[in-house]
Parts: sequence; C-alpha cells; structure tokens
Amino acid sequence: MLAAESKNIRRRVVGENVWLSREDQGIEEIFARPKIEPYKYEVLETEETVGRAMLEELKTVLREKSGDATMILLGGRGAQAMYRQINHAIPTGELDEMLARLHVFTQDALAPLRMDNGLSFVCDFERQLGAEFFRRVKSFTPMQTDTENLEGELIKYLEKLESLGGIDLFFLGFGPEANAASHLAYIKPDSGGGVSDVAGIIPISQSILEHHIGKFKAGGSAMSERDEAETRAATHILTLAPAAILGARRVVQSIVDASTAPAKRQSFPRVLNTEISDDLEIRAAQMDENPGLWLRLHPNVRTLVLPDLFQ
Repeated sequence: MLAAESKNIRRRVVGENVWLSREDQGIEEIFARPKIEPYKYEVLETEETVGRAMLEELKTVLREKSGDATMILLGGRGAQAMYRQINHAIPTGELDEMLARLHVFTQDALAPLRMDNGLSFVCDFERQLGAEFFRRVKSFTPMQTDTENLEGELIKYLEKLESLGGIDLFFLGFGPEANAASHLAYIKPDSGGGVSDVAGIIPISQSILEHHIGKFKAGGSAMSERDEAETRAATHILTLAPAAILGARRVVQSIVDASTAPAKRQSFPRVLNTEISDDLEIRAAQMDENPGLWLRLHPNVRTLVLPDLFQ
C-alpha cells in the first residue's frame, strides 16, 4: 500500500489505520452542535416497505434538485429490496430521466481484490441492480481495489466525489460490534476515525472475511475457487469516514436484518440511549468507541427499521 499526496487531503495514521482527512468548517460545526436531539426512527412492517421508502427518498432528492445528484450505494441486506424494485422498474422506462442524472458511488470495499471478483461489492451490485442500471446512470465510481496504490486510488475517488459537489444522498446500514458497540460503513470501533476524516484504509480480520464470504454465499453470489481464495487473502477494507457521513446532505439508514444479525438488538438501543457529551473531546472519544453514534449528530437523517429489531 503506497502513500499518496493531494493538495486538499492529508494522511493520518492511527495504529494500523490510515485516514485521509480534509478540514471543513461546516462539518466541524455539525460535530460541535450543542444540542443533540433524541434519535428518531420509523418502524415499517416489511422489508419491501422499507425498500419503497428508500426509493421514494431517491426520487425526492432528484425531484427537488435541479441538475445531477450523487448517491452512495449501500451493500449487504439493507438496500436489497430497493434494488429489486429499481431492477423491476427499469424495463418500463419510468426511471430513465432520474437515472440519467445520477452519479453513483460505492461506500466501502475489500482490498486488494479484482473488480470482477464474484465476492466484490461491485459484482454484487451488478447482480442485484442489473447491467442496464449501470448503463443508464450518468456515472458509476467504485472504490478501486485491484491496485498496489490503494491510497492514491482512494484519493482519486474522493476528488471525483468532491468535483461533483459532494454527497446528496447517503444510504447507510448499521453493523453490530462487541460490547453492544456498532459500526457505520466500515468505520470500526477504536479505529481512530475522526470528524475530519473523509475515508479510511483499515486492516481486515479473518473473522470479517469469513463473515463476508458466508454472507455472499448465502445471498446467491456466483463465485469461483479463485474468487474465494483471493478474497481470503484480502488485507484491508476501504471505507468512507465520519466527515463523508456528516457532509452528506441527506442520510437514509435502513436496518432490516436483525433476525439474522441479532446482535443489532443490543447495539441499536445503545446508540439510541447514549447521552452524547457536550465536551467535544469526550464526544470524539464516544464516537470512536461506538461509531454508530455519528448519525446522532447528523441534522438530516431518516432511519427505517423492522419490528424484529426490538424482539
């Protein structure tokens, strides 16, 4: 992994984690807000209902904004119902005008990995959304994972995102961690991600790789023995970081898999009930210890969950 340079982005190392940071006064002000409101969420009845609500959020963003818009795709289970609905609608042409204005980015990736590896998020998105979706959007920018210079490619990704005006809609999930902590994207507890960090490169554990491979197998992803062997040899996770989340104009979070990931039933209430300190140094430590708390600071977030999150 080679280091890279950018005029606007600085490199910060915390333990084995590399963070790419950019100063932004607006994001600093969001982080330092003196009054943190209670975390609101909506309980919907089915995963398909959550998917419809997410698709309506995308339509609203494009309806209310002139010109193009930028969306961050969500991997895993959280957005699969929305992707099915988009895939089914594409043949009708009803989404053509919307898709033609849409710049699509991924939010995390395993690396190093061939882009056509059946266990990559890119291949999974192509499987779920279909090739026609990617032909119709204005652009698609994944995190490049088949390179020796991960930092340099991640900086290019960030610079393109910035050149398009930043994130209009960030679809996020929610991951459980030990001790009822949590992660967003792949911002892991105690990895040192801070308010100025826009992206990170984090060492990957064997347990995460096993979970990833098992999840993709269960989801029906097509993969070869070479794909699996290459994935088991991955060393890092690329991820968007706290500043990217706080800088997004709208965040829509979905939690639909508590029945298969029951640890979320402990992690989510902890995010709901944590009292966020007014002392900014303590607040930063709280965020690092439990990154799911970052969304508590965002002024424009909608969280959609299923009833099984509380069973």
